[in-house]
Amino acid sequence: MSKVVLITGGSRGIGAATALLAAHQGYAVAVNYHANSLAADAVVRQIHESGGQAIAVRADVAKEAQVLEMFAFIDDRLGCLSALVNNAGVVDQSIRVDAITLQRLQRMFEVNVFGSFLCAREAVRRMSTRHGGAGGAIVNVSSAAARLGSPGQYVDYAAAKGAIDTFTIGLAKEVAAEGIRVNAVRPGLIETEIHASGGLPHRAWELAPQVPMQRPGSAREVAESIVWLLGDSASYTTGVLLDVSGGR
Repeated sequence: MSKVVLITGGSRGIGAATALLAAHQGYAVAVNYHANSLAADAVVRQIHESGGQAIAVRADVAKEAQVLEMFAFIDDRLGCLSALVNNAGVVDQSIRVDAITLQRLQRMFEVNVFGSFLCAREAVRRMSTRHGGAGGAIVNVSSAAARLGSPGQYVDYAAAKGAIDTFTIGLAKEVAAEGIRVNAVRPGLIETEIHASGGLPHRAWELAPQVPMQRPGSAREVAESIVWLLGDSASYTTGVLLDVSGGR
């Protein structure tokens, strides 16, 4: 029986690359999306064409009722969950803290932090030996912004990812004796569509000179680290924050 992985925000960018790689490694993949069903369906179709198993499942991870429905749907369609990738996240236009609005802060933390907590909670309830599960792995997608702060651009995003780092360490210790490993990857400048959603579509290449490797990373390079952390090759690795940032 295939291991089952849920990848939130799995229709594009790092999430899509992770879904495709996980399927190649033999996982049955639940590709979560919020609005872009066509992109999610395209990822699922690619997996099917390669002989893998996948489903698309719509949910806004910031909404508890939708998270509960998503996990129930996965239980019914794919079976027992064995891995979770908390990848869903949002960014916004560049702004200073003295111009920030409460509405923006609420959205930033509801999706990037609260959503990760809700999904991890449901995953632990299914995977923990304390609850009768067989164990599993969780990988949270943080950001190098948690270290760098993103001044003048996305301090709120950086702060949300800092919360994810702390969450990763705490949850890893909480469930380590229950068969669950919890780690995070912290991507640096990665060439994905998230920069365009923040109003800076060329940001990754514009800032590339600040990276010791002198280039942005690819979604596939981040996915390789995520899938490694999910797998048995990382069986003694938990509570780790893995930078995938080209040295920056």
